[in-house]
Amino acid sequence: MPTQSNIHFYVNWAKERLDEMEAVLTSLEGKAGEVHADARDKASKALADLGKSRDIFREAIKKQAEANEAAWTSAKAKLEPEWNSFEAEVKKYVETFSKQVEQQQATFKLQAAAQLKAWREAADKLAGDTKRFATERRGEIDASVKRMQTDAAVAEEKLQKQLDQMGSQSWSALMATLTETRAAFDRANQAAREAFKRAA
Repeated sequence: MPTQSNIHFYVNWAKERLDEMEAVLTSLEGKAGEVHADARDKASKALADLGKSRDIFREAIKKQAEANEAAWTSAKAKLEPEWNSFEAEVKKYVETFSKQVEQQQATFKLQAAAQLKAWREAADKLAGDTKRFATERRGEIDASVKRMQTDAAVAEEKLQKQLDQMGSQSWSALMATLTETRAAFDRANQAAREAFKRAA
C-alpha cells in the first residue's frame, strides 16, 4: 500500500478529535442560556475561546488534506497539545458554568456518540481498504480490522454502561471513560496502520 494511503490513520485520529470538539461545543452552546446571569459574559467568552480552538484545529487538519505521512506525523505532534488544551478548557468550563448534571450528561452523550461514530467510520474505511490487497496479504489486515471492530464494540459497551449509570457519575468519571475509549481507538488505529504497512 502506498505511503500516501497511510495518512488515513492520521485523518481518523484528527477527525475523531474534531468530531468530539464539535459535539462539546454544540452541547455547551445549546445550554449557554442557562448559565447564571452574573457569569454569562465569562461563559460566553469561554465558549468563544473553545470555538476558536476548534477552528484552529479544523484549519490545521484542512491544511494537511494533501500532505504526506511525514507532514501528518509532524501535524499530529502539534495538534495533540491543542486537543489537550481544548479538553482542559472544557473541564474548566463545565466545572465553572455547567454545574447542572443534565448539562454534563448531555455533553457526555454527544461526545460519546461522536467517538463511536469515528470508530465505526474508521473500521468501515479499513474494511473497504482491505480489498486492494492480494488474497495472501489480506489475512493480517482482515484480522486487524476485526480487532478494531471488536474494540469498537467493547468501547461502545463501556460508554453505554457510563450512560446507564450517568446519574451517579461525576464529570471526571465520565471524561475518564471517554479518555480510555479514545486511547483504545488510537491503539486500534495504530495497530491497523502497522498491519497495512507490513502488508504493503
